[in-house]
Amino acid sequence: MKKYLTILGVLMSITPAMAQDNVFFGDKINSITLYGAQSTGSGTLLKLVQPGLWDFGPQTFVMAQYSQPIQFFRLDSRLNLNVGKNFGYNSNGGLSFLGMGISIDTALLQYDGWYMGIGIGPFMRGTRDYWVESRLVFEEKFFIGKNMNDNWNIEIFTVHFSNGNFTPANEGFNFAGVSIGYKF
Repeated sequence: MKKYLTILGVLMSITPAMAQDNVFFGDKINSITLYGAQSTGSGTLLKLVQPGLWDFGPQTFVMAQYSQPIQFFRLDSRLNLNVGKNFGYNSNGGLSFLGMGISIDTALLQYDGWYMGIGIGPFMRGTRDYWVESRLVFEEKFFIGKNMNDNWNIEIFTVHFSNGNFTPANEGFNFAGVSIGYKF
């Protein structure tokens, strides 16, 4: 474990020095991103990085995100304002919700227009349901992206919404999908 932490530390300290502009933005200062995702089922945060645990369910998630560049511990990051909608189908448990939140995404690794990172932030939902009883949920995200040119980027991502066990019911929502972003 110590070996892996050392390697990650070295990579994190080298990659920011290799980039002259923020990897998410280049020389731009704003970004609009549209996300589309399919449910990978309820449950654990581990579904972010273990596709073998995915259980595709009758839910679709869409989100619009406005972002600006920031640095987080000298790592290229973006500060986001998000509005998202989950559509739950064939469910009498009210699994649809509209949510708004703020989040920060940080690129942990980057190379030649490619980047990989994580994100986190609080969201407020319009409804409660039997998977997560609270309106306050937290988003955890894992993503891999590519800058297509100076203005466009594309990402594949997984995202998990849950309330950190603040309430007895906290199965969580998990999604995997694709996003496309425009920088200006």
